[in-house]
Amino acid sequence: MAKINFNPNDFPTLGVEIELGLIDMENGTLANSILSVLDNLDEDTVKRCKPELMQCCLEINTNVCRSVDEVRDDLSRDLQTVQSVVDQMGLGLWWGATHPFCRWRDQVVMPDPRYQGLVNLLQEMARRLVTFGLHVHVGVDSGDKAVMICDRIMQYLPVLLALSSSSPYWEGRDTGLHSHRSKIMEGLPTAGLPTLMRNWSEYVWLVNHLVDTGFINTIREIWWDVRPHHNFGTVEVRVCDMPGNLDDVLGLTALIQCLVQALSDQIDEGAYQHDCHPMMVRQNKWRACRFGNTARLVNSYTYEVQTVAEVVGGIMERLTPIADTLGCRHHLDHITQMAAAPGWADKQRQLWQETSDGGEVVRRLVQSARLDTPS
Repeated sequence: MAKINFNPNDFPTLGVEIELGLIDMENGTLANSILSVLDNLDEDTVKRCKPELMQCCLEINTNVCRSVDEVRDDLSRDLQTVQSVVDQMGLGLWWGATHPFCRWRDQVVMPDPRYQGLVNLLQEMARRLVTFGLHVHVGVDSGDKAVMICDRIMQYLPVLLALSSSSPYWEGRDTGLHSHRSKIMEGLPTAGLPTLMRNWSEYVWLVNHLVDTGFINTIREIWWDVRPHHNFGTVEVRVCDMPGNLDDVLGLTALIQCLVQALSDQIDEGAYQHDCHPMMVRQNKWRACRFGNTARLVNSYTYEVQTVAEVVGGIMERLTPIADTLGCRHHLDHITQMAAAPGWADKQRQLWQETSDGGEVVRRLVQSARLDTPS
């Protein structure tokens, strides 16, 4: 079996990936224009921008950062550059996890052998992946710890989804969900909540087994809601919908960094492994998907049913000292506002009710997410 080496980090470094839709501002539809956008970006910015499976998606990646403020500066710089380019092309950037009314059948797959191979393997499950998410990497110091954190952070994934949910519509229909993207992702054979693993050795065995038996071609085809990333030496949290603006991205990034650091500290201090039943996490994730930040989630320790705001209150109490140490307190505090205010799915529904025009919904939200001055 192949050996997979984990590249450790001695600090909870950050790497953030945001997936944005490319929008034709005339009619609010998705535009399969990623290749033209990349051609028009300067040499420096294009290093941090990449295509995804569909040509209507632009992914922007930060450099390796040590603080949420650095993430803010990285993303602000590149977003303003990208905005300037797409403005000249009559395009905009969509901050939401699904497009409200475009059909997935009309989107064009990237002309890349890897992506074409995925479509050939996964068929409609791949062609439906017209979705946009937020991925946050946090550095950890060993592969064993990365695997343990992936297990222990699972109980927090539903609240992250509840706070970020922004995909109520699919092909012009109100799905009744706050996060339809999460259900689309779960249609993939290696997505959704990860399996239980106890250490790095078991993870390596599982990856090699999946490759050797032909279930996957490479380790990159594991799309769990949270996963270890051996090259970067991180825990990568992938459960979040793409929230509707940069402030919310930064708040979620701070929350994830603090959660990973808190769990890392607990492991170092010798904390007892509390077993959270996978079915309870799955049910909480369903409630987050269905109700967004108005969901009522079950506390895995006390079995008390709590609102998202109550869950966030308890988390904030525990994480505030860590946020102070990491210098992200002002960003973490924003999570309390996100828990109390209408979520992005609610905002999309309200705009649709006001305008009865999906294109206008898209244009208004594209406009509201713009960064016209440095953040």
